[in-house]
Amino acid sequence: MRAFHETWGYLSIGANALAGVVMLVARKVGAIRKLAWVLVVGAQVAMLIQVFLGVFLVTGSEFEPPRFHMFYGFVAFISVGLLYSYRYVWKARGQMELAYGLGGLFLMGLGIRAVLQVAG
Repeated sequence: MRAFHETWGYLSIGANALAGVVMLVARKVGAIRKLAWVLVVGAQVAMLIQVFLGVFLVTGSEFEPPRFHMFYGFVAFISVGLLYSYRYVWKARGQMELAYGLGGLFLMGLGIRAVLQVAG
């Protein structure tokens, strides 16, 4: 399970990086907005799955990750919820693509920091 959590972590980091960049490009190129939204939803679901995998890994075994590794996972979980909860504000201001693009890059950064906590 630990190896799957590690592999899925890299996948969710890459997915959020790709979704963030594509969403920022979609601000200018309207033709790819639908693709961008599909990527964002997939990347954020991947991040949520990653957090749940980590919770199951810690509660189901004697594995004790570094404290800040878990902190970054919980911040990622909360960030996905905050992005979703503020969608009406950003939609009214015409900043949905900007918010979700930067949000995807932020989630990527949280994932990288979480990986560095285990590696370091």
